[in-house]
Amino acid sequence: MADPRNRRMPPVGVKLTTDVERRVDGFRARVRWTDPSTHKRVGRVTHVRSHEEVEEFFDQMRAATETGNDPTVTLADYAASIGDRWQRGLDPTSTAEPDETGLRLRVLPALGHVRVAKITAGMIDRTIDAWEAEHSASTIKNSIAPLVRVLDEAVRDDDAISINPAKHRARRNLGNNVTHTTGALHQYALPDLATLRKLAKACGKVHQAYSDHVMLASLLAARGSEVAGLQVGDVDWDNRIVWIRRQHYPGKGGLVVKKTKGRRDRPVPMLDALEPILERLTQDKLPEASLLRGPRGRVLTTATVRDATHWDDLVAGLGLPDLTRHGLRHTGATWMADAGIALHVLQEILGHQSIETTKGYLHPDHRHLAEAARQANQFLSKTPQRKDANRRDGPRL
Repeated sequence: MADPRNRRMPPVGVKLTTDVERRVDGFRARVRWTDPSTHKRVGRVTHVRSHEEVEEFFDQMRAATETGNDPTVTLADYAASIGDRWQRGLDPTSTAEPDETGLRLRVLPALGHVRVAKITAGMIDRTIDAWEAEHSASTIKNSIAPLVRVLDEAVRDDDAISINPAKHRARRNLGNNVTHTTGALHQYALPDLATLRKLAKACGKVHQAYSDHVMLASLLAARGSEVAGLQVGDVDWDNRIVWIRRQHYPGKGGLVVKKTKGRRDRPVPMLDALEPILERLTQDKLPEASLLRGPRGRVLTTATVRDATHWDDLVAGLGLPDLTRHGLRHTGATWMADAGIALHVLQEILGHQSIETTKGYLHPDHRHLAEAARQANQFLSKTPQRKDANRRDGPRL
C-alpha cells in the first residue's frame, strides 16, 4: 500500500520549506510545513529523475497552498473524490447508468492513471481512436460524455486545468460508426418481409411472444423498449394507427416506465402484415393492459429476447450474422423509406429530432430523385401554357 504521507497536500496559506537529496537513480524531493490544527511538522516526499521534475513538484505544492487543490491528482483519484457530482442533471433512470458504465469500464482504465493536469486533447483523441476499433458509436458516446462531465468538474474546482480538453471531442466525427450518409442504415435491415417472417418463425419456436416482438419492432419501426411499453389502448383501429407513447425497460433500481426517447407520442401506420398479430394481442383485453408480455407474464426486454432465443446463433444460422435487435427498427424504417414515404412524415414516425438522422434511411441510389423528376415532369406536362393577350414581342419603349 502506498504511504499516505506521500499523498498529503499542504493547506491553503501555509509556509513551505523544501530540500533535495541526490540519489543513485535520481533525486529525493521533500516539502514540509506546519499543520495549522496539530502544529506538527508534516510533509510530502517524492522521488524523481531530473532537476526539472524536482522544480515541477515544488511548484505543484506551492500552487496547492494558493488554491487548496491537488495538482498531482490522477483522473481516477479525482473521479473518486467527487463521487456522483458529475451526474447532476442526468436522467437517473437511463442516461446516468450507461455513462457511469462508460466511465468505469473505458475511461478510467484508459486515462485513470494520468494526472488531470496532464490530460490533453490529443491524448483523448488517441484514446477514442482505440475505442473505435472495438466499440459501437453509442458505446463511445457513453464514454466521452462522462469524461467531459468529470473534467468539467475539474475546471469548476480550478483543479489544475482552466479548460476542458475533452469538451470538443464529443463533437468529433467518429468515422463510420457515427456519421450516417444517405442509405448507410440499409446494411442493418432485413431485405424483405419473407425474411422477417422466417426470423419470426424461428423465434416463435422458443415462444410466440418472441415472434410477436420481432414483428412489432420491425413493422412499427420501434425500439425494443417501446414495444415493451405498448398497451392495448395504443392500437387505434378506426384510424389504423399504433401510437408509440412510452418505453419500458430495466433501469437503475428496477424496471422503468417513461416517455419515448423524443418525449412525445408518435403515430405509426398499421401495416397489413401486422394486423392479424394486433387482432390476436388485443382480443378481450382492457385498454390499459400490456400489449405484449413474455412467457411468464413479465416485461419482454431486448436482453430477454437475446438470451431466450440465443439470438446471435439464431440469426447466424439464418444467414443474418450482423442483425441486432435494434436492427429490427432499422428494418421498418428502411422499408418505409424505400416505399417513398415523405421524409418529414418518416421523421414523425421514427421520432427523430433531426431530419438528418432520418435521411440515413434513404436508399443510396438516385431512384428517389428519378421519381421526383418523373412527378415534376408529369405535373408540368399537364400545366397549360399561359397566354397573355397583352404580351408584346418587341421591347417596351
